[in-house]
Amino acid sequence: MTSTVLTFLDPAFPDGRVEDATKPQLFATDLGATRGDGVFETLLVMDGHVRKLPAHLRRLASSARLLELDVPDHEAWERAIMTALDEYQRTVAPLQEVVVKLVATRGVEGAHAPTCWVAASAPAPAAKRQREDGVDVLLLDRGYDSDVAERAPWLLLGAKTLSYAVNMAALRYAHAHGADDVIFTSEDGKVLEGPTSTVLIAHAEKDDAGRVTLRRLVTPQLDSGILPGTSQGALFAAAKEAGWELGYGPLEPDDLFDADAVWLISSVRLLTPVNHVDGKPIGSDPELARALTAELAGLFDTIA
Repeated sequence: MTSTVLTFLDPAFPDGRVEDATKPQLFATDLGATRGDGVFETLLVMDGHVRKLPAHLRRLASSARLLELDVPDHEAWERAIMTALDEYQRTVAPLQEVVVKLVATRGVEGAHAPTCWVAASAPAPAAKRQREDGVDVLLLDRGYDSDVAERAPWLLLGAKTLSYAVNMAALRYAHAHGADDVIFTSEDGKVLEGPTSTVLIAHAEKDDAGRVTLRRLVTPQLDSGILPGTSQGALFAAAKEAGWELGYGPLEPDDLFDADAVWLISSVRLLTPVNHVDGKPIGSDPELARALTAELAGLFDTIA
């Protein structure tokens, strides 16, 4: 029995068409397979609740517009997600923690109809381990400057596309050199993002009694060619309500080393502490970093 449930969006099946994930489902001529021509989103279900669903559907639609790709409306995706989760709960396991991927390709070459599906599966064991233990990362040059997104919109830097070969190559490079993950930098020395995550840094100020009196949370500029993070946006909203100051770069590598804490944040790994960057420890006060992580993680847990 497979531990993955597939539900295809099909006009003949308003709630989605469940298919066997152990059998071939995609045509070899599908442009998502041959050219990476498509978009996707990855969501997390916890205790039966799909986290940040509206934000993910908005970003999926935005990515599709950048690719001039027609995809089903939000309601169709929502119905297919519910069908996949019902089937997952019936055949695999309770909905305690489930990864849900939404995929839309340009479809079979010449057919002019997208191929769209929902996949529900268990998270990789590394996701929970890394969010609990943290990660070591390498800084890697992405090969273009931080203004290229405005000059060259055809690079699709604001879209979450299926063309992830470079991101996966960067992760393999990190693993081969003793690290867990990557933070990309631009040619002009700006901090960008991780291959599958958004970068956050924090600074805190204390009074004479050692009490934290100010917490500031900063992420790279959204116009620097990075993917707008749904988790970053949701956490910023919660942190603002809790009294944190917020900021948007620009950030440079030195800002990572000067921070009291650094995290990679994503929908599946959630808030993942960064322990070392290029072999150098982050933060001079581990107790403060743990306290800031615990506070933000508590805020993140409240996000719908």
